[in-house]
Amino acid sequence: MSEGLSQDDPDGRAAEFHDAWAGLLRAGHGSAVHPGTLSRLAGRSADLLHRARQDEEFDARLAEQAGAMLVDSHFTDPAVLADAVVLLQRYPVRDGRGPALCGAFAAGWAAALRERTLREQEAIRLAADTARQEVERALRSSEARFRALFESAAIGIGLGDTEGNILAVNRALQEIFGAGPEDMRGRRVNDLVHPEDTPGVWEAYEELISGKRDYFQFDKPYYRHDGEVVWTHLTVSLIRDDDGVPQYQVAMLEDITDRYRLQERLRHQATHDPLTGLPNRAAFFERLDDLFEDPEPGARFGLCYVDLDGFKVVNDSLGHDMGDQLLTAVAARLDAALTPLGHMVARLGGDEFVVLLENCRGEQEAVAAAKTVLAALAKPVLIGDHKLAVGASVGVLERRIATTTPGAAVRAADLTLYRAKEAGRGRWTLFDPKENARAVSRYAVSVRMPSALDRGEFFIDYQPMVDLASGSLVAVEALVRWRHPQLGVLGPEEFVGVAEETGLIMPLGRWVMEQSCGQAADWVARFGERAPKLSVNLAVRQARNAGLVGDIDRILRSTGLDPAMLQLEITESTVVGPEDEALKALHAVVDMGVSLAVDDFGTGWSNLAYLRDLPVSGLKIAGSFVGDLHDPAKDTHLGWRIVSGLVSLAHTLGLTVTAEGVESRADAERLRLMGCDWAQGWHFGRPVRPGEIARRIAEVNLPAADFAREN
Repeated sequence: MSEGLSQDDPDGRAAEFHDAWAGLLRAGHGSAVHPGTLSRLAGRSADLLHRARQDEEFDARLAEQAGAMLVDSHFTDPAVLADAVVLLQRYPVRDGRGPALCGAFAAGWAAALRERTLREQEAIRLAADTARQEVERALRSSEARFRALFESAAIGIGLGDTEGNILAVNRALQEIFGAGPEDMRGRRVNDLVHPEDTPGVWEAYEELISGKRDYFQFDKPYYRHDGEVVWTHLTVSLIRDDDGVPQYQVAMLEDITDRYRLQERLRHQATHDPLTGLPNRAAFFERLDDLFEDPEPGARFGLCYVDLDGFKVVNDSLGHDMGDQLLTAVAARLDAALTPLGHMVARLGGDEFVVLLENCRGEQEAVAAAKTVLAALAKPVLIGDHKLAVGASVGVLERRIATTTPGAAVRAADLTLYRAKEAGRGRWTLFDPKENARAVSRYAVSVRMPSALDRGEFFIDYQPMVDLASGSLVAVEALVRWRHPQLGVLGPEEFVGVAEETGLIMPLGRWVMEQSCGQAADWVARFGERAPKLSVNLAVRQARNAGLVGDIDRILRSTGLDPAMLQLEITESTVVGPEDEALKALHAVVDMGVSLAVDDFGTGWSNLAYLRDLPVSGLKIAGSFVGDLHDPAKDTHLGWRIVSGLVSLAHTLGLTVTAEGVESRADAERLRLMGCDWAQGWHFGRPVRPGEIARRIAEVNLPAADFAREN
């Protein structure tokens, strides 16, 4: 369906659509319906669909309600759904919500049909359960009565012993399998395994025949005698003797092949672009979220964000139909070039596509995929009498999964794409963290940040810091997040830098200090000595502000937090020399009982005299430095020797050492053997809400490995 079609005559189109819709319902129902009832149904459902099409904010629930309304009025023939989708596509809308409208309508229809079917299935199951009870009594009292019930049942029934041997099947079951009695009797239940069996079905079966459960239900496929696949709703019940000893198993099967195939078609429609057949935005984000769910340490991924160059000119000059054909041809080329390489190609909407590289081997592979995109579109596309030259701009992102989030990754790839377009189009551009952070921060700060604090858009997560020797939770680092209404949740790296440049870091930093100290004081009140120490990042501008000492003193007094429970993290750029005013303020803070640690140590040209002048008690080895220990392009042996040297240096100076970015048990153990004191990273826990930290504090003796597994 093309985007941008006119809605200039909504009332006329609404009347036309209403008449067409009423005609569809009159033609698509198999039983008699009172004209007045049908008219009311057509009016209500058409009104819901019209509102879903025309309202300024698209509400999928209106279309879902219309679909459900049809099923409730017994319009359950799949042909009605197909005709309705076709009719909806004849009345497109301007903002491209047509596919979403059709999908929502179909989803509502399918959900209502499923509920209706489930109710019917439950009735069948109850009847089948009654039949099973009758079978039990018949086996004990009258073989003749059992046989009559068994053979006349409308659903397939099979009887087997506890060894898994099939003893008897009724006619309905034979019809389901397309087999005769001699083909079924004597076979074993285990012979009926299918590659697409639902996970857990055979575990449940073993529990049943061993007497650990009395029945189970699954939707399960089987191979018919002719090799075709039949989908069934399977219920298996255990029959015991008077002493409770398992004797037989009774399987009842309902053929649900038609319903299963309909659900598969609807699922495909919900996850694929109707124009190009490629996975759609929802499918792409689902796949991306799965990739981030439980990654291996060091796992990487890549994104190629693709936007066609000059597509709007084609669409406007040659028409939307030509534009649609061009998009279809482009999608086919991208799919043919990239899918065989194991990459996912999806259409996000309009002329935007994305390529997802799972288990990416580095920037070179991501760049190679971008070059493949450009090569696939290098030749003109022939559509009718038109030879259309189509190019593309590609934003390339390649990262370790542990360093970002799905939303941040897509935003970064999108911003990189626009850098490619600004550079002249028809090219790829590689993600630059500094450029990305600068672009996001500049926009976010200029538009929203000045009033974001008043709106309550900031919140604080806390990342655990663990003692490597004991595995206990000893501290947490306060990490501010921004729930931006347009950009989603932003991490500190996306806005703190610009906030410091503009001076907005002062009220933000003061708010973070107040909130986190109040939270830490609450943990102390609840858990006493088990409460973790609080670590808060101190920006350069904060450190050089004359009011720093007074602010910290006031906050500690108002929250009641012991100064010894607070650690401030500063960077190597905070103090530029022994005469720096910031150095005096930091000494005054330490005199209050607050401790200092150097954050991201090892990322710059660290001046050892800097450690001599500063009143610090700890160093934090940068997470990027630890992450590089797994980079095959770098000398990891030398890297570990440098880490060991940093630990020894810090201990010589009487400082504690915290390693950031620890993602695996092996790294944690190696750091422990080197004498590293504390560690933080995904292995020990991602940043979480205060309630989750409280739960973990309560688990007094939780080992470090168990602590990591729960994250």
